[in-house]
Amino acid sequence: MDNVSLFERLAQAGDSEAGAAFNEFMHTIARTAFMAVMFEEVETLCGKAYHPDPEGEHQRAGSAPGRYFFGTEEFKVPRPRVRSHKDGKSTEVRLASYKAAQGRGSLHDAMLRAFMAGVPSREQARVFNNTSGTSPGEVSRLWEREGLRCIEQVRGRDLSLEDYVVLMLDGIWLCDDLCVIVALGITLGGEKHILDFQVGSSENHEVCTDLLTRIEDRGFKPKRRLLVVQDGSKALRSGVRKKWPDAIIQRCLIHKERNIKGYLSRRHHGELKRLFDRLRKAEGFEAAEECLNELRTFLKGKNAQALVSLEEAGEELLAVHRLGAPSTLNKTLLNTNCI
Repeated sequence: MDNVSLFERLAQAGDSEAGAAFNEFMHTIARTAFMAVMFEEVETLCGKAYHPDPEGEHQRAGSAPGRYFFGTEEFKVPRPRVRSHKDGKSTEVRLASYKAAQGRGSLHDAMLRAFMAGVPSREQARVFNNTSGTSPGEVSRLWEREGLRCIEQVRGRDLSLEDYVVLMLDGIWLCDDLCVIVALGITLGGEKHILDFQVGSSENHEVCTDLLTRIEDRGFKPKRRLLVVQDGSKALRSGVRKKWPDAIIQRCLIHKERNIKGYLSRRHHGELKRLFDRLRKAEGFEAAEECLNELRTFLKGKNAQALVSLEEAGEELLAVHRLGAPSTLNKTLLNTNCI
């Protein structure tokens, strides 16, 4: 199919057929180019067809079934074979052009996107038309290999190259007995970077210390007083105080609201949310302190333990407000939702 015939087909095709015609054209071009490159490589190794060099090291050896990948699809193609005769031994030569056509970068990228979107490994073969390499085992190995590569990439980054002003710490529960603590840094320019993470059975002292020590060893050394946003974990607070004694700690208001909600009747949840929303939107320290006093008054007549939970956070509830930061930053700095 040449350019003229393609134009004619596209002109005659309806909207639903035009895309199929163009894809067929592109596949034909790719196949023709691939075959041409393979034959050129064979000719370079063995000489002109039907004129073999009896003294040459390489000789043609017929063909065999082969395949090549174009995008996320696999296509069958006859593969020319070449054998090398040297020192009385005959071995098959793997053509560089054929090896290059086995690259599955586009397919692997699509498989990873499908996996992250929720497509189970056992369904990938059906999604990609049973293309080789899409079996559940292959998908799992690909995910493990790419996951390790990404982890090494994250943990190999030099943290001293950025000017970090905020550190966020939060634990994400993967299941009942497995928790991953994530460290996220925010630069002076407002960029958010995942710094590292540590998996453990809980947010315990050992896990927190390992995480903070690792990012410190990789160059996380703030040039000014650090703002740390975290949940109410005592182990995290202790680890932060040990590494950066003068750090300003802001308690995550989302976590605190959730904790207090556990002590209250359902009929009070709406009012609790309204009061916390006011606190999150408050502009300046005085307005925030007024909202906090409203919360205290509200909880006094509802549940004593809920009030204890609020008071336990102390000044850490209003740390960002006390800094005089613009209220536009409240949405980001009053919780660990970034993580």
